[in-house]
Amino acid sequence: MIKRMPVARTCCAALLLLGAAGTLHAQSFPNRPIRMVVPFAPGGGTDIIGRQFAARLSDSIGQPVAVDNRAGAGGNVGAEIAAKSPPDGHTIMFTTNSIAVNVSLYPKLNYNLFTDFQPVAFLASAPLTLVTHPLVPAKSVKDVIALSQKRKGGLNFGSNGTGTTSHLSGELFKLAGKAEVTHIPYKGAGAVIAALIGGEVDMGFVASISALPHIRAGKLRVHAVTTARPAAALPGVPPMANFVPGFDTDIWYGAWLPAGVQKPVLDRWLEELRKVHAHPDVRAAFERDGADAIFMPPAEFTAFLKKEVAKYAELVKRSGARASD
Repeated sequence: MIKRMPVARTCCAALLLLGAAGTLHAQSFPNRPIRMVVPFAPGGGTDIIGRQFAARLSDSIGQPVAVDNRAGAGGNVGAEIAAKSPPDGHTIMFTTNSIAVNVSLYPKLNYNLFTDFQPVAFLASAPLTLVTHPLVPAKSVKDVIALSQKRKGGLNFGSNGTGTTSHLSGELFKLAGKAEVTHIPYKGAGAVIAALIGGEVDMGFVASISALPHIRAGKLRVHAVTTARPAAALPGVPPMANFVPGFDTDIWYGAWLPAGVQKPVLDRWLEELRKVHAHPDVRAAFERDGADAIFMPPAEFTAFLKKEVAKYAELVKRSGARASD
């Protein structure tokens, strides 16, 4: 026993030193610029929200926060980059519920949603809008469905990418609404909007945050919101459920860190995100863009995420959507 005591003391001392080193590391955060990975192209709702937060976080944290758009594979390219980043708090990811969809949609992912990431905060939820180019001869959801059934080859709909909520909303429209539509994936909402305005695609399900400026400018015609209740930012626009019973989808936005970040760093991020989320200008921007500003901390967000994965697994199965679409 006497001989083993020095060994035990050495081990305890080593553990204390490791703990002290970890504490010092956490106290030094942040000590260089922050990278905010947005796994979609510029111009979409995630990019818009990410840049709103990045600007205010830069002032609050005291380090530049640079948005790094890494589009591709329905958000998987950027997600893999974020998951494999050092867990020191200097890389954070802003993305959408596409990350919950991709678990079921893709047969193999190069990251694990629940073991490679630390959910930090749920930030907002917004409806998608069913929009068409103004020259498409349809003025209601019923008209869109009828036109899709009448026109040879049906209508095509653009999405933010395979596996995104805009994609699955179109698949649900096809399945439950009996619309004849063909999926055309793009790399983000900005590209979809450009295709819609240019007449490259007939219709699309676009997040209100991205679509509203173009709806207000008369460049896009809105027919419905995808949530079960109307959106305050789009008065008079009916819910899709009025025409397709049970239709209820939204797009939500959240922040993740790579797994393994120390608790003090996670707590600092939670504090900073909560501070920006509560800022009057940010709340006003959410309201203007038709989004509900909802804040969920890590434990609540993780529980919600598990339910979302199960929900979208069922929708992927029902719709027959595939990653190759």
